[in-house]
Amino acid sequence: MKNFRLALGAALAAFLACPVALAQGGYPNKTITFVVPYAAGGFGDIRARQVTERLSKSLGVSVVVENKAGAGGVVGTNAVAKAAPDGYTIGMGNLAPLAVNRALMKKLPYDPDTDVVPVILLEKAPLVLSTHRSQGIATVKDVVAKAKSDPGKLTYGSSGVGGAHHLSGAMFAHQAGIELTHVPYKGGAAAATDLVAGHIAMMFEMGYAALPAIKGGKVQPIAVSSTKRLALLPEVPTLAESGLANFESYNWQGVIAPKGTPREIVMRLNQELNAILRQPEMREAILSQASEPVGGTPEEFAAFIKAEAAKWSAVVKSANIQPE
Repeated sequence: MKNFRLALGAALAAFLACPVALAQGGYPNKTITFVVPYAAGGFGDIRARQVTERLSKSLGVSVVVENKAGAGGVVGTNAVAKAAPDGYTIGMGNLAPLAVNRALMKKLPYDPDTDVVPVILLEKAPLVLSTHRSQGIATVKDVVAKAKSDPGKLTYGSSGVGGAHHLSGAMFAHQAGIELTHVPYKGGAAAATDLVAGHIAMMFEMGYAALPAIKGGKVQPIAVSSTKRLALLPEVPTLAESGLANFESYNWQGVIAPKGTPREIVMRLNQELNAILRQPEMREAILSQASEPVGGTPEEFAAFIKAEAAKWSAVVKSANIQPE
């Protein structure tokens, strides 16, 4: 009897110590919290709610969005990194907190490489480079020529230091060998308003935000930051087509989980989210905003983050970008 109890105790201990066994024990069976590291109503928040609504249905449990904004996405990402690795707290993983802030900030409360687990890359959102029509700039060559004739006079706006708008402009200036003056705003909407008013010369802006002003004839789109032209703006060339070889820039979003989350849970989420991205309604929601649905494996997302971190770290260093 004693040997039996010892054997039973050992077996139970092994079971409890094995995350694989726990992962197979009916996950999920309670509410999942999905952390968005930005304020409600923004690009990431809207996409998160579209995705989690469908994820709730496919998993059969509630998936609740929780906004934890602050420090360029650091606050929310840290909340995911520090959560219990049981699959019941996951979150949105974005460009700044995973790939940029490590170069921009002196210290992060989490390690983007080891404290979170990539689950899936949901989408890549290209940016549109638009100019105010008063500038008389219709092409990238025009920008380069004007900037070289009067270095530093041309201004470009952004949603703030270290964001996709700013970094795209910095990479553009570096690759083109020109000097531009960065004008940071507290949010993309404020910058876009000043672009329309002619207070700044140009701006890299996400497609969904740029389209209304473009369609209204208020700004002139001259290039897109993706490797292919956008279906919604087929007449606008890519920056690579315009003479900046290999230029590629996106504001991207994926899903992450805390370090130590069992592989089976990660793969279950990956499978469900890939299926959601294949749904016609979800694809249309992404494509209609001039973004690209992606999907794929956790390993592919991890490799993408690594490549993005290397690229933007080089841009931050070369442009000597300092945090606000």
